[in-house]
Amino acid sequence: MEPEMKYDLHIHSKYSSDGYLDPELLVKVAIKKGLSGVAVTDHNTLNGGLKAKEYETYDFKVIVGCEKNTDRGEVTGLFLCEEIKSNTFQDVVEEIKDQNGLVILPHPFDELRGNGLYPKKEDAELVDLVEVFNSRCLLQRYNEKARKFAVENGLKFAAGSDAHFAGEIGKAGIITEGRNIRESLLKDEIVIYGEKSNLINLGLTKMLKIWRKGI
Repeated sequence: MEPEMKYDLHIHSKYSSDGYLDPELLVKVAIKKGLSGVAVTDHNTLNGGLKAKEYETYDFKVIVGCEKNTDRGEVTGLFLCEEIKSNTFQDVVEEIKDQNGLVILPHPFDELRGNGLYPKKEDAELVDLVEVFNSRCLLQRYNEKARKFAVENGLKFAAGSDAHFAGEIGKAGIITEGRNIRESLLKDEIVIYGEKSNLINLGLTKMLKIWRKGI
């Protein structure tokens, strides 16, 4: 029997406008917490993921990703190698797929943050995965809505902490026995796990973003 692999599929580094973590520290903390890998999904850039990839080991995988703002809300691409230049939902999806990446809807129904995409049924054919647990969704009904949309439209699941600080890393993610994480996600050979992040972390993120704008 293969050992269980544990991945947090939504983490931000200092390369996000509201991020704080140095990529090297991010990887060290994730390894210390017993994770098998992480997806670094900075806002509108691959820089954090590419830098974190330098610290990947045989036993610890770094997935390069990006949480991209679009005209309709945020879309995440995983397994990327080139920056996404477009800003419209359909064009961003096309760019992700052109790189053989996976298209994920992160926190799609989170009304409090205001950056969810609120997908429609016709969007399902453009999407690979739906983030059905995000630690920073303060109200569980937002995660439940995401899961419901995924189930009703035959989409696979993803999950992540949405960590912006070290203490949040690993609070949510997926567990699988497969060493090929991309294949495990597409075959739905995963188990979702997760717990909520502290409200304080969201407040600190807001402050960090405001402070950076003022620099």
